[in-house]
Amino acid sequence: MARSIDYGNLMHRAMRSLIQSVLQDVAKNGLPGAHHFFITFDTNAPGVAIADWLKARYPKDMTVVIQHWYENLVVTDEGFSITLNFGNAPEPLIIPFDSLRTFVDPSVEFGLRFETHEDEDDAEEEDDDDTPQDDPEPPQPQGQVVSLDKFRKQ
Repeated sequence: MARSIDYGNLMHRAMRSLIQSVLQDVAKNGLPGAHHFFITFDTNAPGVAIADWLKARYPKDMTVVIQHWYENLVVTDEGFSITLNFGNAPEPLIIPFDSLRTFVDPSVEFGLRFETHEDEDDAEEEDDDDTPQDDPEPPQPQGQVVSLDKFRKQ
C-alpha cells in the first residue's frame, strides 16, 4: 500500500492553529493597533450556536467583525465563543474552527480561505449554467488569500 504525505490536511490544520493562536492572544491582550478581523463561517456547521434571529437572517454563512466592541472572547481547541453587538443588542456566538470559511485581517492585508468540496461542487454547478456572467467591474483584491484545501484528500 502506497503511503503519501497529505499536505492539504497538514496545511488545513496549520491554518486553523494559526487562527487559534491569534485569537488566544487577542483574548489575553486585546487587539493590537489597527488589527481587526472579518471572520466568515458556515451557520449550518455542527457546533455553531447563534441566536435564532441571526440564523434566520444568515441561513448559509455569516461574517462577523471583531474590532471595536466585543466581550467574553474564549478560545478552545475546537473553536471560540464571543459576544458581539448587533444593533445595540449583545449576542453570544459559538463558532467552531471547522465552520470557518474565511479569516481576514485587512489592516495588514492578510487572509485565509478554507474551501470545502461543497464549494468546488457549487463552482462546477455555476460553470454549468449557460447564463452569461456580466460583471461590470471585477472585484478588487484586498490582500493575499491562501487557499490550500483543494489539495486535501478525503
